[in-house]
Amino acid sequence: MSFIKKFIEQETINRRNLLLASAYGLSGAAALRMFGAGAAHAAVENPTIAWSYRDRTNPYWNYIVYGGEAFVESLGLPKSALVNLINEGSSEKSLADVKALLAKDGNKVALAIDANDAPNCRPVVEAVAAAGAHVSTIWNKTDDLHPWDFGDNYVSHMTWSDEGPAEQTARILFDAMGKKGGVVHLGGIASNNPAVERLNGLKNALKDYPDIQLLDAQPADWDTQKANQIMASFLTRYGDEIKGVHCANDTIAYGVLEALRAEGIEGMPVVSYDGNERAVELVAKGEILATVFTNPYWGGGITAALAYYATIGAFKPSDEPHEHREFYGPTILITPKDALDFKAKYLDTNPTYDWKDFWGPSNGPIQYKS
Repeated sequence: MSFIKKFIEQETINRRNLLLASAYGLSGAAALRMFGAGAAHAAVENPTIAWSYRDRTNPYWNYIVYGGEAFVESLGLPKSALVNLINEGSSEKSLADVKALLAKDGNKVALAIDANDAPNCRPVVEAVAAAGAHVSTIWNKTDDLHPWDFGDNYVSHMTWSDEGPAEQTARILFDAMGKKGGVVHLGGIASNNPAVERLNGLKNALKDYPDIQLLDAQPADWDTQKANQIMASFLTRYGDEIKGVHCANDTIAYGVLEALRAEGIEGMPVVSYDGNERAVELVAKGEILATVFTNPYWGGGITAALAYYATIGAFKPSDEPHEHREFYGPTILITPKDALDFKAKYLDTNPTYDWKDFWGPSNGPIQYKS
């Protein structure tokens, strides 16, 4: 029997088994365990490399895509070879876009994705696995979803351990406030893992500052305009009680600073997260006290690389230890004393990375709270 005939027959069996499992009410992960996920997935030549993400108006996602493009160029391909699936903050669009690409290119898809929110990650992964394609995810997934439950199709998940760094920025903020007074927090999308962890980091720091009061915490959905509106409402409601602002990311901080300027307030202590270029410049000037860099350029490139090299059969994900399939990305705290040096090293020019060194800058296996 020819290879092609065998492959077609096995794909038919795989799809039939998934349909049967669905009829019995099994989840995608259970179905793949039941029928042996990845048993007959052959290496693919010239896969479709895709990145699915929120938008390019956010500097963070620009760096993610720049990294993806740099990886594609390392293969001798033009940047345009990277397929951009922009979900505009909609989990429904994220899943629909992925399914449309899978319907077109099937098992040739090598997908890198932030699923937009944690619950959306499972249907994305199940759709990829059912098509025999490969996916690597970042940031958002539920704790009960693991790559090793999907054979080789779910290649890897990378997130960042945000509680510790967010607690560091909170402590810097509280010290600048004189260790007393009211603080407000503006967060990301409520169901996003990083939004949850960054708020938890603030709450952890509060335990050691009895004279600091958390006046309010509201989701700003990672959006500058929404953050501006929320901060304006905080100022109306709490006025002079607010002595500091804890922001879940840099784009939120930009909206906060605009709201403060509109009220003629200068010197209010503010901290943020992400380490975008504009934010780092504001840190250097002392307008933001600290931000945290998660190296999105490396994250964007390596996530695409993992999906691609698994797709072409360069390595077999199921042969890797768990810490190579779920791992933390790197973080760097940036303060005024080191902001300019950091900018020169990481932002003025992008470092050169070996895209086959999948776990070099990573920061250990993901730890789950019991």
